Amino acid sequence: MQKLKILMLVFFVGLVGCTHAEVSQTKQIQIGISYYDSYDPFIEQLSKRIEDILNEENVVVKSQDSEKSQIIQNRQVSDMLKDGYDVICVNLVDRTAPKKIITMAEEANVPIIFFNRELVAQDLESWKKLYYVGGDANESGTKQGEIVVSYLESHPEADHNLDGKIQYIVMEGEAGHQDAIVRTESSIQAISDAGVVLDKLDYAIANWNRSQAYTKMKQFLGKYKDSVELVLCNNDEMALGVVQALSESDIPQSQWPLIIGVDGLLDGLKEVKNGTMIGTVYNDQIGQAEAIAQLAIALAKNEDLDQCHLTNGKYIRKPYEKVTQENVDDYLKLVQ
Repeated sequence: MQKLKILMLVFFVGLVGCTHAEVSQTKQIQIGISYYDSYDPFIEQLSKRIEDILNEENVVVKSQDSEKSQIIQNRQVSDMLKDGYDVICVNLVDRTAPKKIITMAEEANVPIIFFNRELVAQDLESWKKLYYVGGDANESGTKQGEIVVSYLESHPEADHNLDGKIQYIVMEGEAGHQDAIVRTESSIQAISDAGVVLDKLDYAIANWNRSQAYTKMKQFLGKYKDSVELVLCNNDEMALGVVQALSESDIPQSQWPLIIGVDGLLDGLKEVKNGTMIGTVYNDQIGQAEAIAQLAIALAKNEDLDQCHLTNGKYIRKPYEKVTQENVDDYLKLVQ
């Protein structure tokens, strides 16, 4: 009888252990996404792509808009950590203020994938389970400048006043934002390095926003009339605001300044196709979304990260691509 009881106890313990193991193996992965602002079309589309890929992998996803508030974003991450999320993907509101999120994640031992808005390298190196996925801002600006140079070589008439200089203004994305600063500087550098003489008329902070760029461009047109020959925009949304302002002016389209953006949004690509923008620089939202989702799942499953092709064990960079009227149809097919 005693032996029978012992055998039954062993069987019961083994059954419980097996059941627990099966539950552990079948527990659904939970991945959180916190992005800085749903009114940024590129970020909204990128976050949606990440969410769609994760849903296809039967992952529980919680995606939240931080409404441009770092305080709100910190609270969102805190709540996800308390709810037991396996990995959290963060599009920082303030790239200089990730320390609260990093500290909370380290205490909970939950990996963080930062994306699109790159934090300071020192912060990313502060804990082993921090990662970044995005493009290289310097590359985007350089390619933007190269498009301008190529266009000017075949269209010398873009120098409307024939003074041997290109009068330009800049629509900058965000005050103090690394990507905006680097993108502007590298774009101007690429144009200057090609021997084009630039004459800066003005610049405006338009916060990546179409309506703000529209308002600023209206003001510039009132101030400089038709003397602007180039408008460098840190993203397509601001370029589209510039296009709208010019379309409402009395300046003939043949006398419009050259307008160029970054991102490769559908509306921007359409303007490139019809010639109102000379080009844009495609920011690979499809590749970034796939890389973020793949890395998040691998981290949640505690898998080897070799398949994710990390640089320095921390970074996944997706290259930018130049888009002009010659190849815009290829990108229209991609994003539609």
